[in-house]
Amino acid sequence: MFIAVACENGQVFQHFGRTPEFAIFEVEDGVVKDKRVVPTGGTGHGALAGFLREYSVDLLICGGIGGGAQQALSDEGIKLVAGAEGAVDGVLAGYLNGTLAFKTDFTCDHHHHEEDVGEEHACGGSGSGHTCGGCRH
Repeated sequence: MFIAVACENGQVFQHFGRTPEFAIFEVEDGVVKDKRVVPTGGTGHGALAGFLREYSVDLLICGGIGGGAQQALSDEGIKLVAGAEGAVDGVLAGYLNGTLAFKTDFTCDHHHHEEDVGEEHACGGSGSGHTCGGCRH
């Protein structure tokens, strides 16, 4: 099984659509066999589900994530554990031993944009009512 954790600097990243890298663990019988950190190269939102599928990821652990990204992961057959916080290795250990604490209010429902709010962006949405990313903390 391959488990990816959205991360930056060894911590769970809180905005899935802007994840700079994933820690990808190969886990067999509850034991980590391999770990690698893979940069996303700026790939965002919906494209990240395909990115994870290329690495044969079965499960994603992340912080906040929007509904569109959740659906994209589901479409790729990738299971999701969201609302996690903390150090990547500790979060994975908690998942594997059944003690992972996570928030249930993890849905992203607004954007943090440098560009104008009305400008079209990578996920295809625009305007002040758009809801594909941005994390509620």
